[in-house]
Amino acid sequence: MTHLADPLSLRRGSAWSNRLALAPLTNQQSNLDGTLGDDEYEWLVARGEGGFGLTMTCAAYVARAGNPWPGQLGIADDAHLPGLTRLADGLRATGTVSSVQLHHGGIRANAAVSGEQLVAPWDDPDKGARALSTAEVRETVADFVAAAGRAERAGFDGVEVHGAHGYLAAQFLDARKNHRTDEYGGDLAGRSRFLLEVLRGIRESTPTLQLGVRLSPERFGMVLDEATSLAEQVMAEDLVDYLDLSLWDVRKPVHGAEDEDEDDTLLIDHFMELPRHGARVGVAGKVLGAADADWCLVRGADFVTIGTGAIIHHDFARRAVTHPTFVSMSQPVSREHLAAERVSPSFVDYLAAGWDDFVA
Repeated sequence: MTHLADPLSLRRGSAWSNRLALAPLTNQQSNLDGTLGDDEYEWLVARGEGGFGLTMTCAAYVARAGNPWPGQLGIADDAHLPGLTRLADGLRATGTVSSVQLHHGGIRANAAVSGEQLVAPWDDPDKGARALSTAEVRETVADFVAAAGRAERAGFDGVEVHGAHGYLAAQFLDARKNHRTDEYGGDLAGRSRFLLEVLRGIRESTPTLQLGVRLSPERFGMVLDEATSLAEQVMAEDLVDYLDLSLWDVRKPVHGAEDEDEDDTLLIDHFMELPRHGARVGVAGKVLGAADADWCLVRGADFVTIGTGAIIHHDFARRAVTHPTFVSMSQPVSREHLAAERVSPSFVDYLAAGWDDFVA
């Protein structure tokens, strides 16, 4: 029987002190040039102090053209290194394991923010995006690999590649839209090539970094059988130390399960039964208390990634580990409470604008 308080060892890098990880949460608390802001530093260090086994940054852009939000953390240039080093040092002092999520927005970037034209696997004139050339795809792979090198130089324990939520890596995986005729489109082998080359490149260039990948099955053109196939491949080929599954709701049924003729298992189960080859598997989605997190472990997860609860309680992890009945405060939450949890006014404004009924 696995417990939330149990340490988690991985194939590479430091063991996590428990089974709870901070989700990579967009927060818009850094500077317009991507350098670390004081508010982002305080927000993340507070979560390390709050007992998370792994503390992960927000999605940090690996190339300026991939920047979707003002105030997004960057890891695209050596000018970002001083702030990243400060953050890695601050997190290490709390005792947490640290990671940077590597990200490129692709067609979901914002040209007004980045000052660059939108690029994607395909042309989309309506959105002002053009297709990356084959050479540019390879350059973008190199951007991810270079960003991982910066994370290592800054002193982070690991990186996670954002392959979910319809951003660039997920756009390549999208069976509905990625009809490229070079080696980066078409069948699953072609559409997954970009992500696999990123993972292999990071493994080869920074072999001691703890490496994870985030996937979001049944969303953004990723069908279930392809998602499970890709998950199994990256674990079997030792391309990742952990798989981070963004399920939106850990109790979500498989799409179509309400029909009698369809599979009625939960989505989580299709990944828990995969051979892991020494990798670890975590899940995220509407985990708001200790009982929810325990349920995930009983179902077969190695760890649980916390988003909403970690915004509301900087010490969600410590509370959940020590109090089996702990449940996060219900929403909406006052601005005063969030400020006390070291959520800055800019982050609160972002939550108020984009998350229904989060801020009172």
